[in-house]
Amino acid sequence: MCIAVNLPNYITSIRIFSVPFLIWVLATDVFRGRTHGEQELAASTIFILASITDGLDGYLARRRQQVTTLGMLLDPLADKLLIAAAFVSLVQYTPWIVPAWMAVVIIGREFLVSGLRAIAAQEGFTIQASDLGKFKMLVQIVSVVAVILAHRWTYWHLGGFVFPVEGVARTAIWLMVVLSLVSAAHYFIAFWAKIDKTAIRRRQRRRRVFVLNRRKDKDVPAI
Repeated sequence: MCIAVNLPNYITSIRIFSVPFLIWVLATDVFRGRTHGEQELAASTIFILASITDGLDGYLARRRQQVTTLGMLLDPLADKLLIAAAFVSLVQYTPWIVPAWMAVVIIGREFLVSGLRAIAAQEGFTIQASDLGKFKMLVQIVSVVAVILAHRWTYWHLGGFVFPVEGVARTAIWLMVVLSLVSAAHYFIAFWAKIDKTAIRRRQRRRRVFVLNRRKDKDVPAI
């Protein structure tokens, strides 16, 4: 059996392999003693580049007509690994901004949506990504990067302007929690509506089959 490995799948694989590097950069002591934020800037760069590949691989797969079963498997796996790695690491890296319960809510939402989509696929329908989910992805990038940078800087002094790095990080992470809960509810409502319609259609088909069978039985002459 030949497994299709193409450019979109290679890009997805890059996102997967970036996960251990992100964890290593956030957990290593190599940057100890550095005072210019090398660790924070390196981790932020890795996460931003990995997040960019999330949209790039899907775009290329559709544009080049290279949507494969392998890609459909690896893409959500890469997303979940990146999100889980980032927020689990941040619980240890910046616990004063990202407590453990926040990470549980955010990561739990990802696995809930994946579970709903898996059940939906078995039932023969799909749950499309909503605009709210796409906005959540943007907030996710901002929140993770801001929290990483807030480990080193509370404020950035840019000329006469003071940029509140930690304030942005706290605001973004709370917004991320709210969006995770709201989007999870949105996906669940959409899933329930679809599954309910599917159940109704199944009952209707069974009823028609039962009625047809009864009519057929009546037409059979008695011996």
